[in-house]
Amino acid sequence: MNPALSNRRKSAMNICIFCSMYEVDKKYTAPAVELAREIGRRGNTLVWGGSDNGLMRRIASAVQESGGKIVGVTMERIKENARKKADEMIVTKDLAERKRLMRDRADAFVLLPGGIGSLDEITEILEFKKHGMNDKPVVILNTDNFYEGLKSQLERMKREGFISLPLEEFIYFADTPDAALSYLER
Repeated sequence: MNPALSNRRKSAMNICIFCSMYEVDKKYTAPAVELAREIGRRGNTLVWGGSDNGLMRRIASAVQESGGKIVGVTMERIKENARKKADEMIVTKDLAERKRLMRDRADAFVLLPGGIGSLDEITEILEFKKHGMNDKPVVILNTDNFYEGLKSQLERMKREGFISLPLEEFIYFADTPDAALSYLER
């Protein structure tokens, strides 16, 4: 990461990350951990799904190890998978409440490579943006072009009139952790 960016950070943010609770290939894990370390180093707080498994565990550990705080939001039915050493762990009754609390606690959102749950979470955030109910920045870390298909689909939706506002008002696709954080800090 660029040290100059660390020094010019305006104020700490609560950054919500959506990602997989499964172990994933190193090509996805390494950039995710790099991003998480910088979140912690820059004095930000991670808001995440609360799991102590897979990529979720790795990013939570990286944030804590670099001096940041972590706030987990899990559900009653999966609370046994929750991280025990979080700064705060919120247990919700269901997925709708979980997503609402994550949305409310965050100043910004980052999507890492993930599955259906990650897509569900980020598309809900985008829908809120479309209706003017959320003006928080949304970044997709497009590691190894993982989200090129999504990017292409969104561009087609815009081109064919299914999205009325410029895509730049909804979402930013970043190729590197540094680009993702630079965007959030602007």
